[in-house]
Amino acid sequence: MGRKKKNNTANNVKVFFIGLILTGLVAAGVYYGLQYWTPGDEIVDIPKNPPVQVPPDEQKQPEKKPEPAKTQEYVNIFFIGKNENNEEVYRAVKRIYNKDVDGSKIKYAINSLILGPKPDEKSKGVYTEIPSGTQLLGIVEKPDRVIINLSASFSAGGGTESVYKRLFQLIKTAKRNTEKPVYLHINGQQADVIGGDGIMITQPLSETSLD
Repeated sequence: MGRKKKNNTANNVKVFFIGLILTGLVAAGVYYGLQYWTPGDEIVDIPKNPPVQVPPDEQKQPEKKPEPAKTQEYVNIFFIGKNENNEEVYRAVKRIYNKDVDGSKIKYAINSLILGPKPDEKSKGVYTEIPSGTQLLGIVEKPDRVIINLSASFSAGGGTESVYKRLFQLIKTAKRNTEKPVYLHINGQQADVIGGDGIMITQPLSETSLD
């Protein structure tokens, strides 16, 4: 009996120590687990090479296609010069034209005609019969016509031949730079007769207006 009692006591001691060790292991696991995990933490797989976020302003923008080059435009202004046979002819001088700066072609062309040839153009042998005192009083562009209003100086002086030449300069310049019918006014009145010799003009202006 005494021996059996001793064995039971020894077994109880072993069970106690084993339980104590297990309890200690469980407590340690719980303690260390709480150090690295708290309620609400989310386990996320982190990729080996996470994508780099590029700010919107640094993202590649679509390449802009270059704008096509604008075609250079010109107006033709008729002055008087001489050909290879030393004969007087009407010669067209090209001037660079910019719609955004110069307005309509007809306005720019007539204004340039009234101002006369530039020095470099004169050096090439062209001149004008339009009197220097002539003023462009206005140009009216209507859907069915263009009205050119000049001052009285346009029709004054120079003789009949000079008046014919200046009229042809005006007619050729106007017709080259608009497709609309063109009418000539002097001081606001339609010019059906012009010059001291009473040159008759048929309107709208054309190459046959002085026939």
